[in-house]
Order: sequence, then C-alpha cells, then structure tokens
Amino acid sequence: MKCELLDRDRSALVCIDFQERLFPHVQQPQRVLSRVDLLLSAAKLLGVPLLVTEQYPRGLGPTIEPIRRAFPDLRPVEKMDFSCAASAAFLERFAALHRDQIVLAGIETHICVAQTALGLVSRGENVLVVADATASRRNLDAQTALHRLDQAGIPLVTAEAVVFEWLRRAGTAEFKAIQAKVKGME
Repeated sequence: MKCELLDRDRSALVCIDFQERLFPHVQQPQRVLSRVDLLLSAAKLLGVPLLVTEQYPRGLGPTIEPIRRAFPDLRPVEKMDFSCAASAAFLERFAALHRDQIVLAGIETHICVAQTALGLVSRGENVLVVADATASRRNLDAQTALHRLDQAGIPLVTAEAVVFEWLRRAGTAEFKAIQAKVKGME
C-alpha cells in the first residue's frame, strides 16, 4: 500500500467473523469489542460503508449482538473460505462500494484476517489491519500474524488512529460525537 492518509470517502470498514460462538474465546474480547464499537460508531457517523462476514454461520453462529444492534439492516456475507478474497460474494459486495481503502478488523487474526489481508493485497487492494480490533484465541497466534502482515508491508493501525484520520480535524460536531466515545475507552 502506498503511504497515504485514510479518507472516509475512499474507505470501507470490513469486520471479519465477529461471531457468537467464537468471539467469547478470543484474547481480551472486551478490548476488541470497545475498539470495534469505536470503528462502527465512526463509520456510521461519517458514512463509511461496512461489510461484515460470517465464517460458516451454522457452526460459529451469527454476528455478535452489539454489531447487529448497531446495524439492524446488516446483511453479513456468509463464507466458507477463510479469506474474504476467495469469496465471490464478498468481492462482488466490495466492488459495489467503489472504495479503494479497506480497513480490516476481525477474528481470528492469524486465520481469516491474515489470509484476507494477504489475499486482497495480492489482488492490488490497499489494505490496513486494525491491530487492536483483531484477536485470536491464543495471543502468540495473533502477535505472530501481525508481525507477518507487517513484514509483508501491510500497514498496521489502531482503531483510534483510523477514526482520527477519517475525522481529519477537531472542533466539528462529528469530532465531538466521537470524542466522548474515545474518552470512555480503556
């Protein structure tokens, strides 16, 4: 990815496999949930489109309730491939957004997030991974995957960094709405 600021008018937020039967088992689920909540709130406020995926929902359950509650009209992309880049349904939905910056959050970092990031980059997409909005069941798996992505040249960012790049400036009504949420995070 070329070095550039995120732009809310060019970005899409992709939340990978935040599912009921898997999410409670990842490391630091409350930290991850607070960062995803920040991203979702900012995306909604700033008009950044959201794509949500579900890996084998019959086995792993639906998307977790906080995400479904925030986006009641959500239509997750169901997939069997670990990589979203291997899912025709995902690629079709992403193409329809006409965005060229992909901000990835999800679980598990070392499986679906890493394979998606690497797969999308190999297709020529600009991808960033939100390190504090990803998790795995084991910390070593997550940390190793983040190191691998970094070594592959895929930018790692934090949820707060993403949101403030989308905002660009203080003093706006949007900034004030998000500032309260940022102050409430651990």
